[in-house]
Amino acid sequence: MASAKTAKLPSPSRLIGYARVSTEDQGTNPQLDELRAAGCATVLEEHASGADRARPVLARLLHEIRPGETLVVVRLDRLARSVSHLLSVIDQLEAGGAHFRSLRDPIDTSTPQGMFSLQVLGAVAQLERALIAERTKAGLSAARSRGRVGGNPGLRAGDPDAIRKLRVSRDAGHLASILAGFDAWLPTVRRMRPDQPWGDVVRVLNRDGAATWTVERLRRTVQRLVAEGIVEPKLLDRARRLGGDDRLVRLVANIAAAAPDRTLQQIASQLETMRERTPRGGTRWHPSSVKHLLTRAGRLGLASTAPGQIRPEVWR
Repeated sequence: MASAKTAKLPSPSRLIGYARVSTEDQGTNPQLDELRAAGCATVLEEHASGADRARPVLARLLHEIRPGETLVVVRLDRLARSVSHLLSVIDQLEAGGAHFRSLRDPIDTSTPQGMFSLQVLGAVAQLERALIAERTKAGLSAARSRGRVGGNPGLRAGDPDAIRKLRVSRDAGHLASILAGFDAWLPTVRRMRPDQPWGDVVRVLNRDGAATWTVERLRRTVQRLVAEGIVEPKLLDRARRLGGDDRLVRLVANIAAAAPDRTLQQIASQLETMRERTPRGGTRWHPSSVKHLLTRAGRLGLASTAPGQIRPEVWR
């Protein structure tokens, strides 16, 4: 499991360096010197295996890096040990408007030449996956013809060391799956917690069947991210009690923030689906009621979208 040597997030800068070593016995000083010489005012360090995709420092960097900034490494193997992992990281950077550069390799996604080199890597990765799949199928077919049983012999024998390794691998895979998709839900959690209860957060995230969170699953996921130092511990604080109207104001503001393209009528429909009662205790929501709550949220500094910015077709 990766351990973060620093918890400091990148400050606004054009070039952000990332230095990684595999064991605690190795030092990152040579990488730091080279990255700083290349113009990286901010450099993040991490001790982790290159094959380990669940790296907290790298995950935070990818989440916090800003459009126009460039992630810089000394060599490609400092970022990834496989072409597929490298391409996955670069795709995430490009999706956020950021770039990637390797000082000792011809990869710089901010230049046409660097993008061409990246496309060549992508073609090589696709060929590699096809060859591996073909070899795997051939190997399994040959083993079956000889009467061999697949699987891990140690697991079949109940070997404790094999079982422990499997658990560690699954744990790392679980963290990697969390990190792969947390951009879709973590901003909502950060907006709502700890001011609002987990139940309200889950109902906002599960709008229109877009997700299938439960309170317990969401809480455990956030606990894991806190334990890895990726998110702030205050998200787990006990929610404070809110009056009925205060809770509705915050709830509507967060529904609007989670889906800024929604109309007032769509927000009203979602509140009815959530079985939320209006400020007057009714069950039927109208766009004017949503607008009133959003206006109050704006006065309190809670709404990122003002009622006037929501599409006008609901104002009739």
